[in-house]
Amino acid sequence: MNYPVKAQPQLTLPATWYHASEIFERERRRVFARQWQFIGPVSHLANPGDYLAVEITGWRVFVIRDREGGLRGFHNLCRHRAGHFLDDGHGHCDVLRCKYHGWVYGADGRLRATPAFGEAPWFDKKDYPLLPIQVGEWRGLLFVNLNLEAPPLADCLGALPELTEPYQMESFACVRQVEFDIACNWKTYTDNFVEGYHIPSIHPWLNAKIDFSRFETYPRENVVVMKAPQREGSIYGGIWLWAYPNMTLSVYPDGMNTSRILPVSTDKARLVYHFYFRDIAPEGAAAREAAIEINCDIVREDFGICEIAQRNLTAGAYDRGPLSPKQEEGVRYFHDRLRASIGES
Repeated sequence: MNYPVKAQPQLTLPATWYHASEIFERERRRVFARQWQFIGPVSHLANPGDYLAVEITGWRVFVIRDREGGLRGFHNLCRHRAGHFLDDGHGHCDVLRCKYHGWVYGADGRLRATPAFGEAPWFDKKDYPLLPIQVGEWRGLLFVNLNLEAPPLADCLGALPELTEPYQMESFACVRQVEFDIACNWKTYTDNFVEGYHIPSIHPWLNAKIDFSRFETYPRENVVVMKAPQREGSIYGGIWLWAYPNMTLSVYPDGMNTSRILPVSTDKARLVYHFYFRDIAPEGAAAREAAIEINCDIVREDFGICEIAQRNLTAGAYDRGPLSPKQEEGVRYFHDRLRASIGES
C-alpha cells in the first residue's frame, strides 16, 4: 500500500538558540556587526556638533554632524586605552575629548591632541584615528553599519520604501523616547512582535479595535508586514512593519513610532521606542500623550508572556514547536533570515 508523503513541518528555532551563550556571540558577530541598523531620528543631529551615541550588542558607537554638515560615524572609543567620548543619548559636543585621559579628536576622526603624553619618536598621531562605521539616512531616520564593506543602506532597505511610500514620514516630528527592559532573549520578543496570533489573548484593547479575523501577516524583502481593518476608536489605521534584524516601524496617517529591539544578554533585551506626530501644536499635547501611553500599555502587555516563554525555553522541556501557516509566516521569515545569517546549529 502506498501512503501519502507527509510534508516537511515548519518548526521554530531550537530552544537552545534562545539561551545558549555561543548562539548569542554568533548573533553579535554575524548579524549585529554586519547588518544596517536603525538608531534614531536624524532630527537629533540638526546642527554641527550634534551627536547620537548608542550601544549595539556591546559595541558603543556614535554619529556626529561635522562642520560641513555631513554625518560621520565612529566607534565610541579612544585609540589610547579604550576610553569613551560620549555617553549614550543625543546632545551637542564641540570637542571630542576622551573622558579617560583627555585625548582630543576632530569630527573627521583624526587625532588632534594628546595632553601630557610626552615625546616619543615612534609615536605619530596619524596612526591612531577613530575607528569609522558606515552611516546612512532614509526618510528622516538614521542607520549605521559596523561593517565598512557592507553594501550601502539604499541597497538593503528591501520593501520598506515601497511599503511606506503612501505616508508623509518626513512631516512627522519626534516628540518622545521611551525605553523598556524585558527579561527575555531578543528573539523571544521578536517572535512575538512579528505575529498577531496572540492579540486576542494578550491585547484586549487592541483586539477590540481591529477586525482580527482579517488580520494579515506576510513577509516582503527584508520586512514583515502586519495590518488589519480598524474599528471605531482605533489610534492606528496604517501599517505595522518589522525590518531585519531588529527595527520596527508603525506608520499611520498622522504619525508613527519606531523601535529598536536590542539584545542585552541571552535572557535580557531592551526596547527603545520613538514616537512621532505630524501635529505638534501645544493644544494637542494631551492627545499625543494619551496615544503614546496606549502604545506603551500594549507594549507592556507582551512582557509577562514573553518572560514566561523565555523561562520555559531555558528550562529544558521544550525544544521546537510548529509554526502556523496562517498566523506565523512572519516568525518563519525571521527564523529563516537568522539561520542564513549565522548558520544552522
